Amino acid sequence: MSDNAIEKRVPSVIKEKGQYLLAFGIIVSMLAVTNIPFLVIFFFGVFAYFVIKLFAGGPKADNREIFEFYLSANEILRDDDRRWFGFELRETIERGENIVRRMAAAPPLVYFALGALYNKLGEHKSAVKYLSRIVEKSESDESAYVYPTPELRQYVRVLRRIEREPADAPLTSAAIRSLERARKLRGATLLENSREKFSNGELSPGQIAAAALPLGVKVDESAVPLVYSEEIVRNTNSVTTEVKTDPEIGDQARKDSASDPFSDRKPITELLHDIYDKNPR
Repeated sequence: MSDNAIEKRVPSVIKEKGQYLLAFGIIVSMLAVTNIPFLVIFFFGVFAYFVIKLFAGGPKADNREIFEFYLSANEILRDDDRRWFGFELRETIERGENIVRRMAAAPPLVYFALGALYNKLGEHKSAVKYLSRIVEKSESDESAYVYPTPELRQYVRVLRRIEREPADAPLTSAAIRSLERARKLRGATLLENSREKFSNGELSPGQIAAAALPLGVKVDESAVPLVYSEEIVRNTNSVTTEVKTDPEIGDQARKDSASDPFSDRKPITELLHDIYDKNPR
């Protein structure tokens, strides 16, 4: 064979499967030599197969989480009349953050989706962090990923299959195309919008809700805006107690309650406590 001849290489998948089969064959031969019943060897082989599938399924599970994140992010970022709760945005953002923390080289589209979600949530500092990485840094472009990790290689393999055969996963394909289009057309606009609002000190809805709580109530700024606070309920109970201790007001209240057909109803504070007692956290 000449030096310029192209050498045919065995695909890595065949090499990997061949190693597994060779190791399995050696183990089965050793067990057969020791006169272990064939039924035991069969069950051992089934167990070994499932163990191998369990450990080999890691990248596939990671890829599934990435594409599910794309679906959720595109649904939230889509321009329609739907109103999203803050905790829904935070749950989707947390899924994207987990992908970024776990993968050494997360896909650029994940960073853009995270930045756009933070922009929609009103947390513009985090939005600038992710959007500037995508819009202004050339090393975040797909062409800069020349040494892929196994997770990234598996992700790209699934992505290309979806692009070639969009009918197999129409919703995922549409979500990816929509996010890529938004990244191309609106990435710079979202970045400038977040920078302007962050420089002006604009607060997110969660920070505004936390600032409106009574003094002494400690709330994590990154938490979901509170709708119910036990501190507020305790303050309401104290006010109710003070009113009932006044005898004149108490006599008038009893007269009013006698003519009130709804006087037997529990106050809202007791109902809230009953609900939370019946549904322990």
